[in-house]
Amino acid sequence: MRANSWPEDWQIRLIQLLAVPGLLVAFYLLLFHNGNLVNACGPSGWDDCGKVSGPDAPYSSIGPIPVALIGLIGYATIFLLAWLKDWWPLLDDYSPELMVGLTGFAFLFSLGLTALELFVIHEICRFCVVSAVIITIMFVLAITYLRSFSGSRPEIEESKP
Repeated sequence: MRANSWPEDWQIRLIQLLAVPGLLVAFYLLLFHNGNLVNACGPSGWDDCGKVSGPDAPYSSIGPIPVALIGLIGYATIFLLAWLKDWWPLLDDYSPELMVGLTGFAFLFSLGLTALELFVIHEICRFCVVSAVIITIMFVLAITYLRSFSGSRPEIEESKP
């Protein structure tokens, strides 16, 4: 039995797994934003999902596009990128860089939304916090995946004239 039984790309598998609850949270927030669900977290001392992501929340959309829809598309893209790397060789070669770029963008987007919650809205949404934690973990995993992948790549020799 090998001492290390983890697959070499365990980080991307965990990212793919984390995309599933991310999809569920984003879908819930989209349904809530559209008014199809009641608010699961009412106004309390520290959170109010209605002020952050509800149907009448002023910062819950970017133009006509709900932020929750952007999150849903983002999580779906991350999931598909992790899944397609096994089927598309070109994608497999660049998946560490693509995953760092995609999760890094999602992390910065989520960080901006969290700052908006804390400093402008002065309320937070517990589901948005869960999403932010998922994205942060994904970003850290993507960085470790890139680091482990770049260490195993053969160096390309520069041609000398």
